[in-house]
Amino acid sequence: MTQERISAEIADLHEAYLKEGVVRHHSARDFAPYRSSALRHPHRPLVVLDDPDAAELTGPVFGVTDVTALDADLTRRHHGEPLGERITITGRVLDRSGRPVRGQLVEVWQANASGRYAHQRDDHPAPLDPNFTGVGRCLTDDEGRYAFTTIKPGAYPWRNHLNAWRPAHIHFSLFGTAFAQRLITQMYFPGDPLFPYDPIFNSVLDERARGRLIAAYDHDLSVPEWSLGYRWDIVLDGPSATWTES
Repeated sequence: MTQERISAEIADLHEAYLKEGVVRHHSARDFAPYRSSALRHPHRPLVVLDDPDAAELTGPVFGVTDVTALDADLTRRHHGEPLGERITITGRVLDRSGRPVRGQLVEVWQANASGRYAHQRDDHPAPLDPNFTGVGRCLTDDEGRYAFTTIKPGAYPWRNHLNAWRPAHIHFSLFGTAFAQRLITQMYFPGDPLFPYDPIFNSVLDERARGRLIAAYDHDLSVPEWSLGYRWDIVLDGPSATWTES
């Protein structure tokens, strides 16, 4: 499947969405250009549990004594300095009314500056960085704020179609008061030329919702001679909710 065909499919689906006239804040579960979504989305109605509380396993068990400041700095996890552009990312986790969500466990994982994950299933022939594993975590403060220091990830091929490349992105995971309360999403960087070609990004049919996935460069957050700063808020639910992965 060529990139031109993928781009045409994306354009056709977006046009159909606009004609539909129905507000949809999240992606379609079976967005055809995103090939694996057709294989993994639910095909049957949800099962109603007799005891809903049984699914709400208490957790996560992390507390302020378990998550340290070092966990949020992905550039200081090893003895040497990782390669790439150092960045700082901060934002607030908010509920649908704009109120801060305190004590939220936020986890991130990402590719390195060459676009490769430190994972045995990643066989992309790009160099691994022995000083960067690409994982981190923190707890939101009383204002719902999180902050990470990391390396800007590189783009990488993902075999969804011919010449398919993912835009630079960082995966975010947020836990609520139980393990069943989890949100997984992706943060992108402004001005990425791969946006028009990426079926995952474009599976979010609402243009405004797609825009909310892109972090804003904030020069006031940049640290002189150290890192560039980005700001990205996460809204857990409601009309302005951040898109979540299917």
